[in-house]
Amino acid sequence: MELRDISFEYLPSEMVLRDVNLDIYSGEKVVILGANGSGKSSLLKILNGLIFPSKGEYNAFGQLVTEETLNDEQFAQAFRQRIGFIFQNSDAQLFSTNVWEEIAFGPLQMKLSFKEVEDRVNGIIRMLELESLKDRPPYRLSGGEKKKVAIASVLSINPKVLILDEPTNGLDPRSQRWLINLLVKLNNAGKTLITCTHNLDIVEEIADRVIVFNEDHKIVASGSPKDILSNKELLLSVNLIDEHYHRHVHAIDKGMQHEHYHSHE
Repeated sequence: MELRDISFEYLPSEMVLRDVNLDIYSGEKVVILGANGSGKSSLLKILNGLIFPSKGEYNAFGQLVTEETLNDEQFAQAFRQRIGFIFQNSDAQLFSTNVWEEIAFGPLQMKLSFKEVEDRVNGIIRMLELESLKDRPPYRLSGGEKKKVAIASVLSINPKVLILDEPTNGLDPRSQRWLINLLVKLNNAGKTLITCTHNLDIVEEIADRVIVFNEDHKIVASGSPKDILSNKELLLSVNLIDEHYHRHVHAIDKGMQHEHYHSHE
């Protein structure tokens, strides 16, 4: 996936992305950091073909992605099956009568036989341990359960790339741990992960590379989780931590110490 000189504005006076250049490689785990309003969510929407750049080019899987190319039914179907998007608010993603039908919706659009759909849906339900939820209406689920179903509905189309917008928002610690473990497992299976988050505590586990936006809607840093998270000056400058950050010492691996920052949300 390649972004070249991408800028985006909702209105002429409301620029939300400026001159973004970014390559994302197959099998990577990429985390995008930035303060509220820095342009992270708009970038994810461009990657998913929900909005289109005001300037610049976006290429995915070797093809230019524009409003015109996505109007081509064959191209659009191939593109949508390769990229799965997990919304920040799971309620925006769930609409079916019950969980089984929710997970089946995507495969049913892929012209598979019902047996293939059934096998795929039941396999996802087993993998994510959703058996007890499959007959329940999504609107009756807890926040963590809704997130699991939203992820299941995307995984059912078997995308190559998984894009997640603030996936830990509203999740309790147990649900957060479940999600982190799942993302690591999916990446180990070959999925490309692109995650936008404020939660600095999870970055090291779900990223090979971290991209940082400043409040002027530009990329100002790209590096390993260790290099980015240890750069207090950078995190302060982009408004991800404040001066009164707290340091916690954890014993991990072979007695290594880890600095833990409290971020702005």
